[in-house]
Amino acid sequence: MLIHEYKLDGNKAQYAAIDEAIRVCQFIRNTCLRLWMDDHATKNDLQKYCAVLAKEFPFANPLNSQARQAAADRAWNAIQRFYDNCKAKKPGKKGYPRFQHDNRSVEYKQTGWKLEPDGRHLTLIDGCGIGRLRLVGTRDIETFPIKQIKRLRLIRRADGYYAQFAVQAHRVIEHEMTGATVGIDVGLKAYYTDSNSNTIKNPRHYRKAEKRLKKLQRRLSRTAKKSNNRKKARQRVAKAHLKVQRQREDFARKEANALVTSHDLIAYEDLKIVNMVRNRHLAKSINDAGWGHFLQWVNYYGAMHDIPVVKVVPHFTSQNCSGCGTLVKKSLSVRTHICPACGLVMDRDHNAAVNILNKALSTVGQTGTDAPVSA
Repeated sequence: MLIHEYKLDGNKAQYAAIDEAIRVCQFIRNTCLRLWMDDHATKNDLQKYCAVLAKEFPFANPLNSQARQAAADRAWNAIQRFYDNCKAKKPGKKGYPRFQHDNRSVEYKQTGWKLEPDGRHLTLIDGCGIGRLRLVGTRDIETFPIKQIKRLRLIRRADGYYAQFAVQAHRVIEHEMTGATVGIDVGLKAYYTDSNSNTIKNPRHYRKAEKRLKKLQRRLSRTAKKSNNRKKARQRVAKAHLKVQRQREDFARKEANALVTSHDLIAYEDLKIVNMVRNRHLAKSINDAGWGHFLQWVNYYGAMHDIPVVKVVPHFTSQNCSGCGTLVKKSLSVRTHICPACGLVMDRDHNAAVNILNKALSTVGQTGTDAPVSA
């Protein structure tokens, strides 16, 4: 599934209509969730309940029927995820479904909208009154048959409104074999270090923007509640955070693509990042690095290039000597690996990257197939 995204160009009335459709979507999702809590409804029950809600609440009726069903699907996805976690006996909280208060999107299936042949205008033809919108972007959505476009999602972000088209297509890239294999060790000092001792500098996008973010947050806290100045200040804070998010994603995608195109096998540690961010001293730095998102893109591009991307267990990759296998215990503050048995001296992260590659080549790991939500 490919995701093509455009920014929407419309007027204030059209944006207000999109906001209303988003609110209706949130209402249906939460109401369906309440039905499940009270009556243990099935997925089919939730789908039928959408028609009942449209008749009972006049504000829900203008929204396209399949868009209402998509909102019910969101509730069921949260329920199913909870069931799956319970069956798998996931440790800790199982993710009991919660009511949503900050929904920012509404999803249509294959009805309720019309794409013009030029691929530059989108018309919403349900009763919400959104109407005709101009698509701003460089993607060529008009090259795909309409039947291949399975979903349309309207999203509200801090800097405007966007349309995402989910296209059913299989993207394959012919990989030029290089004969190179690599293991990577992600870190905080360097974004990652590979088994050839190459390092990528950690950009620290959030740390660099932190001073401005604090300044904008202080301005927000001084404004009066429910005032227009507060709305404007919130918008500035949201835009600043959105910029950091986009910087992080752009960096992760480019580095992952460069890594995959230049190697025939990539190995990395199967880190439990959720557990690592519980360390209050390192949580901010780990979240700022965005390792999880980077590794998702490595798996995604690896699948497109049809090369193995192997994740290995992280046990003792930093402690074992890559030369002789001797266990050399080190704290996080020790950045140089010195082996007393064979005399090997090298950077701690470089040693770990070599161990990761050796584990992958010995078929200890398993191939990763995780891919990010959007492409």
